[in-house]
Amino acid sequence: MPRRILVTGGAGFIGSGLCRRLVEAGHEVVCLDNFFTGRKSNVEPLLGHPRFELLRHDLVNPIMIEVDQIYNLACPASPVHYQHNPVKTVKTNVLGALHMCGLAKRVGARLLQASTSEVYGDPGVHPQPEDYWGHVNPVGPRSCYDEGKRLAETLMMDYHRQNGVDVRIVRIFNTYGPRMAEDDGRVVSNFIVQALTGADLTIYGQGEQTRSFCYVDDMVEGMIRMMDQDRILGPVNLGNPEETSIIELARLILGLTASSSRIVHQPLPDDDPVRRRPDIALARRFLAWDPEVDLETGLRATIDDFRARLT
Repeated sequence: MPRRILVTGGAGFIGSGLCRRLVEAGHEVVCLDNFFTGRKSNVEPLLGHPRFELLRHDLVNPIMIEVDQIYNLACPASPVHYQHNPVKTVKTNVLGALHMCGLAKRVGARLLQASTSEVYGDPGVHPQPEDYWGHVNPVGPRSCYDEGKRLAETLMMDYHRQNGVDVRIVRIFNTYGPRMAEDDGRVVSNFIVQALTGADLTIYGQGEQTRSFCYVDDMVEGMIRMMDQDRILGPVNLGNPEETSIIELARLILGLTASSSRIVHQPLPDDDPVRRRPDIALARRFLAWDPEVDLETGLRATIDDFRARLT
C-alpha cells in the first residue's frame, strides 16, 4: 500500500539511497535535510519526480507534517563531521529524536530511529549482540555522537511505553557505497580517495583493529524490512558480520585501484574501538535479512563512483 513517508537526513549517503528505494516502491517521499553533510546532488535524480519532495529544515527545530512513516536518519555520522560542532551533534540527536517522537505521536506515524554501532563504544563483548549495554566514554571526544544516539534510543522507548508511539530501532554498523562524501573521514572513503589521488593511505595504529563493512543497498533493504514488520521493536543490529582488519582493507583497495600509494601509520585516536562486528541473529530471525553484496564487489562499485567524481 502506498504511504507518505518522511526521511530525515534524506540527502545523506544512506538517506538518499533509502529515498530512491521508497519512491521506486510507489511511496510518496518527503526528504528533509539541513545540508550540513547531506548533498542535493545525492537526490538530484529524484527532484522532478511527482512523488518526491525536498525540504531544507534543521531538525533541532520542530516541524509539523502529515505522514504515515518516519525514518529518522538526521545526524552527521562520521567523526570529522560530528566532532566539528559537538554541541550541535548532541542537539541533532536528542532534540531531533524528541521532535520526531512528538510528531509520530501527533499524527500516528510509525517511527524508525537510525541508531548506531557506536552505542557499544569500545566493546567488551565480541561480536556485539543487542543485549550488550556497551562500553562508552561519556566525556570523550566521540561522546556527542555515542551518547546522543543512546539517548535517542531512550526517547524512542519512553515514548513507546508512555505514549504508545509505534517505534522501531536499528543499530547501523559501518556502511559504505556510492554517494559517500569524499571528505567524510570514514576509512573506506579515506582509503579510496588517497589511492585514486596517489596520496599515502593513512592507517591509525598497526591496522589490526577490525570493522565490518556493509554495502549501502543491503543496509537500505534491512531498514525497510525493519520498518514494515510487526514482530520486533528493536534495537536490531544491521551490518555485515564478516570482520575485516583495517590493514586488509587498505591492501584490498590498493589492489582494486591499481594504486602505487604507500601505507603509512599514525597514532590511534582517543576512544577508537579495537573490534567491531555485529551479531545479526535478530535481523536474520525477524527480518529474514542477511547482507548479499561481498566486500570486493561493493568496493568496485564504490571506487567507480569515486573515480567518476574525482576525474
